[in-house]
Amino acid sequence: MNSLRKVCVVTGARAEYGLLFPIIKEINNHNSLELQIISTCMHHSPEFGLTYKEIELDGFKIDWKVEMLLSSDTPVGIAKSMGLATIGFSDAYEQLKPDIIIILGDRFELLSAASAALVARIPIAHIHGGETTEGAIDESIRHSITKMSHLHFTTTEIHMKRVIQLGENKENVYNFGAPGIDNIINFDLLTLKEFEKAIDFKLSNRNILVTFHPVTLEKSTAGEQFKNLLQVLNSLDNTTIIFTKANADTDGRIINKMIDEFILSKPNSRVAFTSLGQLRYLSAIQFMHGVVGNSSSGLIEVPSFKVGTVNIGDRQKGRVRGRSIIDCEPSTKDISIALKKLFSQSFRNSLKDVTNPYGEGDTSKKIVKILSKKSLHNIIKKKFYNI
Repeated sequence: MNSLRKVCVVTGARAEYGLLFPIIKEINNHNSLELQIISTCMHHSPEFGLTYKEIELDGFKIDWKVEMLLSSDTPVGIAKSMGLATIGFSDAYEQLKPDIIIILGDRFELLSAASAALVARIPIAHIHGGETTEGAIDESIRHSITKMSHLHFTTTEIHMKRVIQLGENKENVYNFGAPGIDNIINFDLLTLKEFEKAIDFKLSNRNILVTFHPVTLEKSTAGEQFKNLLQVLNSLDNTTIIFTKANADTDGRIINKMIDEFILSKPNSRVAFTSLGQLRYLSAIQFMHGVVGNSSSGLIEVPSFKVGTVNIGDRQKGRVRGRSIIDCEPSTKDISIALKKLFSQSFRNSLKDVTNPYGEGDTSKKIVKILSKKSLHNIIKKKFYNI
């Protein structure tokens, strides 16, 4: 009889898999745990780079593939994709019979994964709970997953307190920092020469990395906001721009089309990638003057490199941030002012003593230690914890 605890990791997107990578590796190497992986959503879309192959190239076996993403980024299309995902996860759990599910973050496919696990009476361990992103539907999804989960691994003390405030037992809430920082410490990052070869593109003396996603609680603002950003970027002289494309959120395809058109005018100084992968992405940051857009990575991982971030608009509103973050409105005027500050020598000098509020690494080992030792007996019967 197999006495190993079956820990099932759910992943639906390239960026989230990168954050889960050190945890997956720790589980895989643990002598009392059996790793299971379910891949879904963007991992299986040709449009988003078929990134499930990256999981396999890393040497991990995918135990189940949940095909669910329709070729539509409308609210109706995404809602239908969520329905298909719930059906797919139900089948996966029935066959794999995991002892516990790991979910990181707040994407729509993860709400389906959590809902199916809840009905199947499978405990859920949730990572990055208690955070706030007031401009995105992720805000509501994240808190919903928290209430469906049984173990919580938060990234700051503020987030830990919020999870407890939501009624979760403090004995099941652990504040270990962000697992993505482990990659920064553990990866053998590429040298400049290696990085340029890996992306087949030459950097210049001034480089920026741009990642912009739709603000999903605002109707049809993606095109207008990104147009303003591109207008400012187009006015920059002697600047190399690397884009990582938007994900499968509502209106994401609008942004990606605009990126493709933008790089055509100056292909020698602009380049775009559907997926850089975690190694190339983290390697890129060390050579950047700054990261620009509205991705959570700009707030969570980038400060560890002592590199500045221009955070545009409300998508990450409410999230804990360090001193390296420059917040601005999505207007051409405000973006221009923010970029001017980003490039200023005084701001760049101030980054030398920046600390990352999301921790200093070693998060994955701590999480997996709890996953291996914590009793799951009766854990699904939760009492509301009053503070």
